[in-house]
Amino acid sequence: MEYLKNYYTLPYYGSIDIEFNEIQCVGFGWDETTYSDYKFLDVKNKVVLILSPDLLTNNKDGKNINILDWNYQLQKAYNHGAKAVVFVGADVNKKLNRYARYFTKEKRSVLIEEAQFKIPFLFIDQSELSNIIGVNIKNLKKKVKKNKYNTFNVEGHFTTTVKSSLLQGENVLGYLEGEDLKNELLVITAHYDHIGIHDGEIHNGADDDGSGTVAILELAEAFAKAKKEGNGPRRSILFMPVAGEEMGLLGSSYYTENPVYPLENTIVDLNIDMIGRMDEHHEGNPDYVYLIGSDKLSTELHQISEEANTYYSQLELDYTFNEPNDPNRFYYRSDHYNFAKNKIPVIFYFNGVHADYHKSTDTVEKIHFGKIASISKLIFHTAWQLANQDKRIEVDVENNFKNDRK
Repeated sequence: MEYLKNYYTLPYYGSIDIEFNEIQCVGFGWDETTYSDYKFLDVKNKVVLILSPDLLTNNKDGKNINILDWNYQLQKAYNHGAKAVVFVGADVNKKLNRYARYFTKEKRSVLIEEAQFKIPFLFIDQSELSNIIGVNIKNLKKKVKKNKYNTFNVEGHFTTTVKSSLLQGENVLGYLEGEDLKNELLVITAHYDHIGIHDGEIHNGADDDGSGTVAILELAEAFAKAKKEGNGPRRSILFMPVAGEEMGLLGSSYYTENPVYPLENTIVDLNIDMIGRMDEHHEGNPDYVYLIGSDKLSTELHQISEEANTYYSQLELDYTFNEPNDPNRFYYRSDHYNFAKNKIPVIFYFNGVHADYHKSTDTVEKIHFGKIASISKLIFHTAWQLANQDKRIEVDVENNFKNDRK
């Protein structure tokens, strides 16, 4: 099989060289107290075959499908001693072109959190399955449904060589000191890097994330003006354009691992990444924004956001990408995630992907400035409430971080 043609994987921390002569099917890899696919299986030091969540068509057994993603499946396989995982899915072929572009033409690293896995893995499309184990996906799913977890005699060899390089960048920190609650801190982030020059073409990244960078500057100016006029926020605010997002959330990762202001005093991160364009689902309707993460850790944060929108912005708040089983995994794909994994509530403001995403055609004349202004207004009023209410927002939701190392 050829990498980025028949299968893909994501960087694994550590070079590997694995030989095997069998693959053990473990169905969807459920492992809960009420039900486990591993109950009668010994997969220690074996390569296991797992059906991807996109092949799950119903929930008749009463299992919580919201917890099933491939991070969960990898962790459970690792817990049971498997030495590698082969995922089979329905949408792998759709992703191969995208990953081929990311890992070759753009030479783009994956998200740093998506490279922390303790076990090597690869994804194959369901059309490739019969070439490997001699059974098609239809018959395999029938066997899994009947709890028949076959062992397939397959000889194979995994080899991965990992190379790393040092990247240097700079976060920019603009600190506005608060009044009586100044020891508590709000963080507002946007990444100011983009992917650079490829094939002689400049990628300006007007939307990704020039739009967010402009918004954060406008927000800083508004709060600074309020303070100058004697109406400054009670809590302090850190306006932080970060670097290295495109190379794996590096700037925000560095800050949360080396915080200038204590994370225990940081009450929220409001992250702005792409708010100047419209996606295909909202063509002709700029008055919307995708909100991601607002209810993941704090129901109060979600309520404050909703109320700010009702009173001041009246935007369409779209939570499509906030769903736990969203295949795009946007919750894990921008700088807010490095705060969220440290149990700091977050909101990610996003306009969705458009035809110019990561292309040289993401240019300023296509930006809808009124859209940036209206979303910035929502962010301002949300931040204003958070900065000035008597009590800091509560963390009252136990978020199951599928990919959290801690």
